[in-house]
Amino acid sequence: MKNNIITEFINGQSCRAYEALGAVKIENGIRFSTYAPHARKVELCLNGDIIPMECDERGVWSVERPAKEGDIYQYVITTPTLEKHYRSDPFAVYSEVRPKNASVVYDIDSYNWNDQEWLSKRDKCYEKPMNIYEVHFGSWRIKEGKEETDRFYTYEEMIDLLIPYVKEMGYTHIELLPLTEYPYDGSWGYQVSGYFSATSRYGDPRGLMKFIDACHAENIGIILDFVPVHFVRDFYALHIYDGSFLFESDNEYDRYSEWGTALFDYTKPHVLSFVKSSVNFWIEKYHVDGLRYDAVANLIYRHGHTDDAVNDSGIWFLKNTNYAIQKMHPDVMLFAEDSTNYTKVTAPVEFGGLGFDYKWDLGFMNDTINYIKTPPFERRNHHNKMTFSMSYFYNDLFILPYSHDEVVHGKKTMVDKVFGSQQEQFATIRALYTFQFTHPGKKLNFMGNELGEYLEWRDEKELGWNLLTYPIHDSLHEYVKALHKLYLEQPALYKSDYNSTSFRWIDADNKNQCIYAYRRSDPSGKTLYMVFNFSGSYQNYNLKVEQNGAYKELLNSDRDIYSGSNCINSGLYTTNYKLPLRLAPLSSVIITTE
Repeated sequence: MKNNIITEFINGQSCRAYEALGAVKIENGIRFSTYAPHARKVELCLNGDIIPMECDERGVWSVERPAKEGDIYQYVITTPTLEKHYRSDPFAVYSEVRPKNASVVYDIDSYNWNDQEWLSKRDKCYEKPMNIYEVHFGSWRIKEGKEETDRFYTYEEMIDLLIPYVKEMGYTHIELLPLTEYPYDGSWGYQVSGYFSATSRYGDPRGLMKFIDACHAENIGIILDFVPVHFVRDFYALHIYDGSFLFESDNEYDRYSEWGTALFDYTKPHVLSFVKSSVNFWIEKYHVDGLRYDAVANLIYRHGHTDDAVNDSGIWFLKNTNYAIQKMHPDVMLFAEDSTNYTKVTAPVEFGGLGFDYKWDLGFMNDTINYIKTPPFERRNHHNKMTFSMSYFYNDLFILPYSHDEVVHGKKTMVDKVFGSQQEQFATIRALYTFQFTHPGKKLNFMGNELGEYLEWRDEKELGWNLLTYPIHDSLHEYVKALHKLYLEQPALYKSDYNSTSFRWIDADNKNQCIYAYRRSDPSGKTLYMVFNFSGSYQNYNLKVEQNGAYKELLNSDRDIYSGSNCINSGLYTTNYKLPLRLAPLSSVIITTE
């Protein structure tokens, strides 16, 4: 069986190469195997002892040794030019804590899972609410007064910290920035050295499994950020692994990325198997509920440039991998972070698509953020920025993100992007979040968006939890919690997200008042009405509704408990299917029948 897996690996057909390569448990110890077809010689360095390895006709070097969990090992590879390099195992499931980089023997199958009920009910959430909390594990909270190597909370410690908060706030899923092993904290995990190794910064693999198990016990799904485009050039990892460009391109133009990393070459079948097996590994061994592929544009176009050639091998990787994963795990979600207009990203591979379940709507993110940056008196000239997303929304299945990329590198935080005084900024951001949560599509927000942070996110500092001692920040936090609760309670806001009959513009062209209005309905016929006033002044507005009678506000972003002016609408009755409303500046209201 192992030989069959290795043959499939070399031919690009394997989703389980980790069962035959790496440090694999056998009856009398561990079989260490690595694919290095161009190496002159490969030796195993096990706890400091150098042990020769034998090569078969396919270029796989192996040796069997008695070894136990916790033993440290590397491969000593002699290249065709007689250079000698100590390499970590590409298939290692555990690694030394950085700055050390050797691999660690670990029994990845030793954890006893308790999430069978969760897994039996898991699906792709098309007709369910999906409110994703994007988290950088190492900076959500940080231990005060600790040395740099000890400042992180462990996977297990975060069970009692992060999970209760996520439940309280009404998030349904946690998306974790990459946990595949990486050398440099400042890369946030996006420059990977170990594709099968959960980073040891936060503990061992069983600790991560316990965390995910605990999330599932609380009905919280886990999505992992995954990096299929590029890997670190640190010389202990994959780069020029056996003295040849084993994982990267032989063509220099296609070898390196704009981030200073090496690009995977998917014209090489074993590379396809390697990354495809990594995707499957996190699903099978860690029970993750979804993976978000980073930088999909670079897989669709060479170097991610839409004016460059289509990246045929990258598209082949996506179709081949997504097709295989969808067949093996039909209840697991695959997300594309794709900034291009490439068509059919979320269509099944069988119908000419790329096979993703969801695509990040980066156009929505950029347009709405640019709108709130604009002074209210100029917004009439940019009115379509808030409506444009619906002109293409049903072309793919979209996630609406306000992600980590938008609160770093001088872009300012969500609140600080907004034009105006502090009061105007917070009023606008409450209305913007309401727009996001009532607009069709699933939701994603980066940690700290709910706090009204003014300091850009930095991976070496924890979130500004002290902000909640200030009323305007605390009231935003409470508003976000109320908005999440309403989202979970109202099927009109999540059922039939991708059915065009569930959404209708009521007022999409009212640029003079900077007002937008639309309705959402669920399959039972219950309808919610959303009205937004993004102008800087109070407005009287007649909302067109579908039936006469009494109406009530479900949520008003201008209530005094949310630091608003308390311009609310009570005792609402229609006249000729028109509902008279008074709208505060920079506010939103959600209305339904009594």
